[in-house]
Amino acid sequence: MSVGVAHRGRYAWIALCLGLALAGCGGSDDSSGGDPATDKLAQIVARGTIIGFFEPDYAPQSLAVEGAARPTDTKCNDAQLTGAEVTGYDIEMTKLLAEALGVEPCFVSPPWTEVTSGNWGDRWDIAYGSGAITADRMERLFMTRPYYATANRYFVQKDSAFQRPSDLDGKKIGVCVSCSQEAYLKGELELPGTEVVVDVKSPEIVVFEVEGPGFAALEKGTVDAFLAGDPVGQGIIDDGAAVRPLEAVAFSEYLSGFVDRSSGLEAAAFVAKVDEVVQELLDDGTLKTLSLEWFKTDYATPAADFDLDDLGQDIE
Repeated sequence: MSVGVAHRGRYAWIALCLGLALAGCGGSDDSSGGDPATDKLAQIVARGTIIGFFEPDYAPQSLAVEGAARPTDTKCNDAQLTGAEVTGYDIEMTKLLAEALGVEPCFVSPPWTEVTSGNWGDRWDIAYGSGAITADRMERLFMTRPYYATANRYFVQKDSAFQRPSDLDGKKIGVCVSCSQEAYLKGELELPGTEVVVDVKSPEIVVFEVEGPGFAALEKGTVDAFLAGDPVGQGIIDDGAAVRPLEAVAFSEYLSGFVDRSSGLEAAAFVAKVDEVVQELLDDGTLKTLSLEWFKTDYATPAADFDLDDLGQDIE
């Protein structure tokens, strides 16, 4: 997951607001100033809910709240989870966005491959799933201001002799499917504003739907290593897994909220508003506090270094 703090997302939103005929640019306002029939932000505000992404069993980013009671007055439909039923760093980011928009957060759980493939059919509005900004994903998805940034490393068995990435040449390396780590090992990863160099030769790539089973396979010796972000690997270690990270960083990435490019609704105002909200949460330390709560490490502050100009995305 370039450097140089940029505030152009905020300025773009202010400029947009000045051009609207109706008020409603503030985070707590109940009107977006757009037409709910054609504008994504206006649709969300008019509906009173924002539909986000929930990944089951992806702690500490996303997990169910045991014994949670579903609010009786929820606006979420029966096929959606309420904010009371789920939590985690990604989930709480979605809730913070919902609070800024003055709407209720609701959640659905499509497969991650469906999230990254786009063409959501407006079944959900935004996906915070610890997904990296990549050139490939930008063909199908709009990227919003990063909400945290992480390094990715190879994790190996605790008593393994492996010490450096080159020790894994030709070895079986696990990754989550349709994730930036898979693209990296294939030599296909493009990160805006960053040079990517693959540090393992001819790896045998083994994919898993999510990281948990991959780390379990690593402990069993089914794979020789697993490539993952530091927060994921550290979470596995904290849960007692007998694995350790190699010191070298394979690559670093910025994690973003995803918005579908193929929505039939205009997305510019929505993406600009999300950028504004995330910038404020970075500026006031809210995301730093949230990162320390869930990861015991500040992964949020480094995200403020990202320059939105590196994206070069044209949002309509």
